[in-house]
Amino acid sequence: MIESILPAAVTAVDTFVDPPDATLFRDEEAVIRMAVDKRRREFTTARWCARQAMGRLGRPPAPILPGARGEPQWPEGLVGSITHCAGYRGAVVAERGQVTTVGIDAEPDEPLANGILAAISLPEERDRIAVLQHDHPAVSWDRMLFSAKESVYKAWFPLTGRWLDFEDAKVVLDPLTGTFTAGLLVSAPWVQGRKLTGFSGRWLARNGLIVTAITVLAPAGARIQPAGRRVAARRPR
Repeated sequence: MIESILPAAVTAVDTFVDPPDATLFRDEEAVIRMAVDKRRREFTTARWCARQAMGRLGRPPAPILPGARGEPQWPEGLVGSITHCAGYRGAVVAERGQVTTVGIDAEPDEPLANGILAAISLPEERDRIAVLQHDHPAVSWDRMLFSAKESVYKAWFPLTGRWLDFEDAKVVLDPLTGTFTAGLLVSAPWVQGRKLTGFSGRWLARNGLIVTAITVLAPAGARIQPAGRRVAARRPR
């Protein structure tokens, strides 16, 4: 499903079930040994998706361990992103020479719980969400905003190693084109010879799910100059 909102340079594998033959490497097993069944299934199937995608790139299976803040650590030369929610798991992978960074997120197409929108949005974003919900009620736009901001963070973190709060990016969702933009409201890294001031992404609402994706393609010869390495926890994948 998610491949439809990603460029050809990114390889995607997703699933609506947990394959019974999905297994973990020993180091991955050690990470998840104390987890409840739900978390174990999410972790295992997401990594199964990632290894399927790696195989399509001609890469051998390899462990994908969480970093210090929960972020997936990809084999040398690869970039990628992982997501999971109830009834869905997905992973995307690309060669670093073709893609600078990628971030994906999946959520149920359901309204956020009371109080969450106010906690993750700017006043002008809430105003736009109210208009979208009135004009296009078939989609849970508050949840779409949340998902887009998760994708922003997942694309941002590999470039910077830095925390990005929900209110540090201003997202504008386009209901007609299936796209969104995210303007960064904090100091950003230099990427591909210029300062990264924002991201553009795509979204999809289908099968009771919302998925969002951001891809920054890497021009030939581009070099990334990451900003400082201040880190903070966020929802691990």
